[in-house]
Amino acid sequence: MILTTSRPDLTLRQLTPVDAAMLYDLIHSNHTHLTAHGDYSAQVASSIEAIAAELSTGDQSTRFGIFHDAALIGRVDLVAVELPRYCLSYWLSASHTGQGFATAAVQAAIEYAFNQSAATDIFAGVTHGNDRSVALLRRLGFDAIKQFETYTRFHLAKQ
Repeated sequence: MILTTSRPDLTLRQLTPVDAAMLYDLIHSNHTHLTAHGDYSAQVASSIEAIAAELSTGDQSTRFGIFHDAALIGRVDLVAVELPRYCLSYWLSASHTGQGFATAAVQAAIEYAFNQSAATDIFAGVTHGNDRSVALLRRLGFDAIKQFETYTRFHLAKQ
């Protein structure tokens, strides 16, 4: 499955176990960036086999690779929590931040969730200090609904 975005050079493609090595390489080349706020420590510690296993789960979650001009630059996940509610997570490689890629990719994933997966609510957690991620969620209409010790939970309801 391939999703288009508001940018002609940016697409989302559902990841499969075949993509595990490519994803592993991207994660490890960005380990400092991804763990700056503690968000992706578990992914950085994962093996190629663990990533492949995650991508092969048969649940109702959708895991997208973010592709810029056919190169993998990040990931957006819609994790089925309690259907029709989903949890959103996303990240980009350090070299692709600040260029609007994350906003376009997350917007496409949200539209997919609401229009194709019958989602009614999408939640996201942002580690304290990750101001860029907070700004992205606010741009897309999310509201902060609860503060926890290490992160803030955001919510977006289908309009």
